[in-house]
Amino acid sequence: MRSTRAPFARSRGRRVALAATGLAATLALTATACGPSDDKAGGSNAAASKGTDSGSDSGSGSDGKLPGGLADKLREHGIDPDTWENGGWKNFDKDKWLREASEFVNPVIEGLWKPERMKDAKDPNKTIASKDAAADQGATDPEPTPVRAKPEKTPYHENAAPVGKIFFDAPGGSMVCSGTVVKDPRHPGKSNLVWTAGHCVHAGKNGGWYRNIAFVPSYNDLGKSEAELGNAAPQEIAPYGQYWADWVSTSNEWIDNGGPTGGAGATYDYAVMHVKPEQGGKSLEETVGNALDVDFSAPATRSVSSMGAWGYPAAPPYNGLMMHKCVDKPGRLSLSPSLPTMYRIGCTMTGGSSGGGWFRMVNGKTKLVSNTSIGPAENTWLAGPQLGQGAEQVYDMMSEKYGSR
Repeated sequence: MRSTRAPFARSRGRRVALAATGLAATLALTATACGPSDDKAGGSNAAASKGTDSGSDSGSGSDGKLPGGLADKLREHGIDPDTWENGGWKNFDKDKWLREASEFVNPVIEGLWKPERMKDAKDPNKTIASKDAAADQGATDPEPTPVRAKPEKTPYHENAAPVGKIFFDAPGGSMVCSGTVVKDPRHPGKSNLVWTAGHCVHAGKNGGWYRNIAFVPSYNDLGKSEAELGNAAPQEIAPYGQYWADWVSTSNEWIDNGGPTGGAGATYDYAVMHVKPEQGGKSLEETVGNALDVDFSAPATRSVSSMGAWGYPAAPPYNGLMMHKCVDKPGRLSLSPSLPTMYRIGCTMTGGSSGGGWFRMVNGKTKLVSNTSIGPAENTWLAGPQLGQGAEQVYDMMSEKYGSR
């Protein structure tokens, strides 16, 4: 998170000023190619990726090439499948950077995310630029007192099983985010859905879908240091293996307005991925043994005693190897009177924690209620979108259309 001041946010092409506790806003995405009362969250119809139906196999074909369905999908967009598999995916030329919902394609390149490549994935500070903008006071509560992020207890699979790390490739290189396994209402006990931030899968208004998107649940399960990981077995780094996104959906607002700095698109900065294992056939939920319900009630902050954010912060003083958490009573952050209010908590987590789930207890049950989107350059708090009707449409569509694939 590195921005001294944020640029103007945009909502459907209309310029609005960022709001932040009466001071100049210092917002930046926490990971990239990495009023008087609480507003209800909303949003237009989801911009869903259609992916490619390649049967039960989302990986390479028996001849080592991409399956026919995926190869045909690439050809539709003027891309040579052989070139793509041999490194052509590194070309993010704007004329061939797949952007629209129907263009998403993320073929498995087995063995691409080796432990060393995961370790070298960049923190977001390397890609975020600083820009100036005036701030406008909106429906915003006082800035929260920083809450120091605490390392999650190990092993993670016993203490925070649904949380993991997301790896993807962007123009700037290999990047990281965080994500959470969520339940699939139409496939109980067999969910392959992962909740994260929109900016962890799509670049927003000036780009397209990121590539080689993979989820590693309970990454570095034992919380080993960098030195210890040098000799760690693969199962210690990725205890449940790797799960590649074969279908992805985010909001139209993020695709139309989102960007790498400031609050543009942040109020709709959420996404759902459908994933498949790089190897094996079990569902993600069966393998991990847990998944969370999603709370779309967008509760008023005054009715919530605490929310917790989980993730893998990667920018200093953290190194992206260990899972952390912050728990605080949420407040409100308004970027514009015309946009839904965001939740905000005190937290010192940095870039890499983006997309990580925010949880709250509802009748003794843990539910996902938001995800990390933005925070200040000083790393003193985090903000996440309220998940209302628009977010529920994204989630429901992913379950209905792609959950069984």
